Amino acid sequence: MRVIICGAGRVGYGLAQRLAVENNTVTVIDLSSELIRQITTDLDVRGVVGSGAHPDVLDRAGVRNADMIIAVTYADEVNMIACQVAHSLFDVPTKIARVRAQSYLDTRWNDLYSRENMPIDIIISPEIEIGKAILRRLNTPGAFNVVPFGKGQVLLLGVKITEDCPITNTPIRQIPDLFEGLHAAIVGIKRDETVFAPTPDDPLNVGDDAYFITKREHASRLLEIIGAYQQKARQVVLIGAGNVGRYVARELESVPGVRVRMIEHNKDCAERAAEELSRTVILNGDAMDADIQEEAGVGSSEVVISLTNDDKINLLSAVLAKKLGAKNTISLVNDISMQNMQAELGVDMVIDPRSSTISSILRHVRRGRILDVYSLDQGGAEVMEGEVLETSPLAGKALRDAELPNNITIGAIIHKGVVEFPRPDLIVRQGDKVILLAERSAMKSIEAMFRVSTDYF
Repeated sequence: MRVIICGAGRVGYGLAQRLAVENNTVTVIDLSSELIRQITTDLDVRGVVGSGAHPDVLDRAGVRNADMIIAVTYADEVNMIACQVAHSLFDVPTKIARVRAQSYLDTRWNDLYSRENMPIDIIISPEIEIGKAILRRLNTPGAFNVVPFGKGQVLLLGVKITEDCPITNTPIRQIPDLFEGLHAAIVGIKRDETVFAPTPDDPLNVGDDAYFITKREHASRLLEIIGAYQQKARQVVLIGAGNVGRYVARELESVPGVRVRMIEHNKDCAERAAEELSRTVILNGDAMDADIQEEAGVGSSEVVISLTNDDKINLLSAVLAKKLGAKNTISLVNDISMQNMQAELGVDMVIDPRSSTISSILRHVRRGRILDVYSLDQGGAEVMEGEVLETSPLAGKALRDAELPNNITIGAIIHKGVVEFPRPDLIVRQGDKVILLAERSAMKSIEAMFRVSTDYF
């Protein structure tokens, strides 16, 4: 696939890195010659200095032969115009734009993105994706990551394995026999900073991050069994009244019994939040001030969520909140090196906005009938949902005969709306939805598994 990426920032770099290692032809455009020099030095990609909204720059980047343009610069307008130019002048088949400003996303203006007006095929809103991820974690406390698949029928749960977990040092194949009626499968383990697809003989160790696939209705029972269950938060403190903070507050206001308070340092931003929100108490002050945090009720809150634009403030305000008595803390952190400080600082959970955005884009980039994708560990592995077509090597075979490579683990199969968990005699049929984890090295196998023949069209 020939892909043009506009923007060489964190998201653009991450996408280029992911797509280049899978042998796609990638060209990156950015106004910064320094960023282009860095990305072309680090990765096997071509770089062009200039604005992705300018036709001559796109032409130099090879847009006439491109299969897709992904515009992820820091300016919404540049992203939108880049897609418009790619369509109007060069007829690029697929156009993806990252759009942050909520006004552009208002449902009243949906016609803006029609083929006749501004033909953007996919709009990605990082703030909404991040907000949804936070709300899922609040709804399933005890898991550090919660991602829905199969139209919400199943969940991917990321859980830290502690000494309280009763299934450590037990081969994975034996775990279902210990808990009758529990529908769950372990598809991935992160150990020693590496995510891998486990074999049935692998055990869970204390300190592992384990990734489970389970039915939505069984999530709470699974967390209870492995010693990770927590009560849902009723007192929530949000730090930062930006797009993400206001989105999360607005959604929490509709949940009965939940009390929300928000700290915002900027007066104008605090006043804007107060106008938009009806049940949230807004405090205008510095979240690094212990008195302000105490006034917000941090000491009696179940969770404090730091969502400012400053990684340092997000981490340190969470540290202060923990010191004042907050039970759990969540911090939004862009810088990967700072994310690694989570354990040392005692922050319970870190949200990586780049990962959320990249996952949203990858679900539209993957070839074949891949319906959904979630990226783990900066692309070390992906959990995905794919549809089995007649041309798939899985179709009509029992799992024992499927000859799956070791770097892929199937978590669930949905047949005509019914969720089934993997067993050797389970036959995969045309039209089934397969949810699995694949290590980075397995991407070619995945595309073959869900490939689309020309007859499909």
